[in-house]
Amino acid sequence: MTFELPPAALFCSVILVVSLAAIYDIRYRRIPNWLVLTGILLGVGLNTFLFEWAGLRFSLLGFGVAFLIYFPLYLLRGMGAGDVKLMASVGAMVGWANWVAVFLITAILGGVAAAALLLNRNRLLYGLTNVGYMMGELLSFRPPYARNEELDLGSSRSMKLPHGVFIALGSFLFLAAAWLWAPR
Repeated sequence: MTFELPPAALFCSVILVVSLAAIYDIRYRRIPNWLVLTGILLGVGLNTFLFEWAGLRFSLLGFGVAFLIYFPLYLLRGMGAGDVKLMASVGAMVGWANWVAVFLITAILGGVAAAALLLNRNRLLYGLTNVGYMMGELLSFRPPYARNEELDLGSSRSMKLPHGVFIALGSFLFLAAAWLWAPR
């Protein structure tokens, strides 16, 4: 996969939006709509301004791919709506191909943090069992949260991590990699 360095205005927009989202997610356990809407408008607006119709297509495709991948996680109650909108906002700013890299980095970081949290609470084996249970339920076309309350993000019994923080870290690492290795 080749990294594409976003123009400076988009680079700064991503940093600003995901940084504020991480702060809000840590402090309030939510990501505000005004922030993700700002990110979407910056992504679509700047890409359209800089690259005209190709930029508009680039931005909308990034938004769409991010939304289509994250929205099912929200429907399965494994992800908050703010996380879905934040990732769609990042997609609008960096485009679909770059967003896939952000997504992969974010998923790895979030997975490592979740495993560390489970390990710290002596629940790693239980967490791995839940992953197997979720796969079985999904393959049977049943929502995993229906029979196990701990798999419902809305439940007080579920373990939660502020995913906005990992979206921010994934975005930072992607931007750093793009700055180092992208052709200029």
